[in-house]
Amino acid sequence: MTARHPQAGELESIETASRDEITALQLERLKWSLRHAYDNVPFHKKSFDEKGVHPDDLKTLADLAKFPFMTKIALRDNYPFGLFAVPREQVLRLHASSGTTGKSIVVGYTVQDLDNWANLMARSIRAAGGRKGDMVHNAYGYGMFTGGLGAHAGAERLGCTVVPMSGGQTEKQVAQILDFQPQIIMVTPSYSLVIAEEFERLGVKPEDISLKVGIFGAEPWGEGMRAEIERKLGVDAIDIYGLTEVMGPGVACECIESKDGPVIWEDHFYPEVINPETGEVVADGDDGELVFTSLTKQAFPVIRYRTRDLTRLLPPTSRAFRRMGKITGRSDDMLIVRGVNVFPTQIEEQILRDKRLSGNYQLVLTRDGHMDNLEVRCEIQRELSAGLSAGVSSEIAKELQHHIKTIVGVSTHVTVLHFEGIPRTLVGKAKRVIDERPKQN
Repeated sequence: MTARHPQAGELESIETASRDEITALQLERLKWSLRHAYDNVPFHKKSFDEKGVHPDDLKTLADLAKFPFMTKIALRDNYPFGLFAVPREQVLRLHASSGTTGKSIVVGYTVQDLDNWANLMARSIRAAGGRKGDMVHNAYGYGMFTGGLGAHAGAERLGCTVVPMSGGQTEKQVAQILDFQPQIIMVTPSYSLVIAEEFERLGVKPEDISLKVGIFGAEPWGEGMRAEIERKLGVDAIDIYGLTEVMGPGVACECIESKDGPVIWEDHFYPEVINPETGEVVADGDDGELVFTSLTKQAFPVIRYRTRDLTRLLPPTSRAFRRMGKITGRSDDMLIVRGVNVFPTQIEEQILRDKRLSGNYQLVLTRDGHMDNLEVRCEIQRELSAGLSAGVSSEIAKELQHHIKTIVGVSTHVTVLHFEGIPRTLVGKAKRVIDERPKQN
């Protein structure tokens, strides 16, 4: 892999600023954002008033803990435009979540919001190793999903050549990578493995692929998945973080020189981590739920938005801003199996300990009487699939069952399938969990 570390003069001054400079800027912008939300969004005025707080009560950054949280319920209750802080005519673009669990969450952007977003995505791509003149193969979905257009605008702002491929059409994806020779790919980690499988089918080795950097987001993924992607595509695999409600991709991004957790762009987003049960702010380094307050957003400010993502805040390394640990899961994605709290990423890490297994898997939950059952479906690597015997399959299953029981603490039934035994996700996020348990009344 070719490291693409930043050179002198390539970073913005804020990326190397002192902590005092950063906190002073944050306090100034936070005061503006609270006032902007209070004066222009009835929901925020009502929630502030009910909590007995006012924007003028913010004297220090720690005072933000006095203010109320926003949740996804509030976003759905105010569908479609009830949380906009500017007249609808000043909104240049709309995006929305998929709405798979209810109404879509609709967000808007002013011209300044779009400009800031493009700048932050350009900063993220540069942090990941992208440079002016690079070609970016953008396989994030275009449309109402923020990924495709967000990545597109940032790559163009950095001065890259963009291939606006979007998702799906895997054979065409690979053909264009072979023909155009891009240096960067932006895609979900699960779909990157589907692309890697097509290269394998064609007999193209990782060292013969032009890609040097992969920027992966939109779903949780662990270090095991990083190693698998880097091995199969020959890239530096970089984690980018974002969510529709806060902006889209580019809220945080790893730096290629350290790859030690996404750096939060704290000049635009103020992070907190809270105890998800009590709502109390926890110390940096402690695990909890990530909360964001926007500092510069005009059309759709968010105040203490509970992301449900579980992580921790870490000290700066490659940039002056704090980092976030790898997302271990979402509090609303947590599975409770026989009284044990389980996150899909925990199972994924155990699967990828075995180099004979691919990164494709599914968790199937059923119930026998009052007892929950968890089946882990995984599959063998392509090159080993033809020779997969019942004995080898049984050996792999027993080893994986043991690791999951020992590390995660839950009993499972493991099914080892031939290569491509797990359905592929060609567009969007992979469906990792199939919950067939009867709904509780």
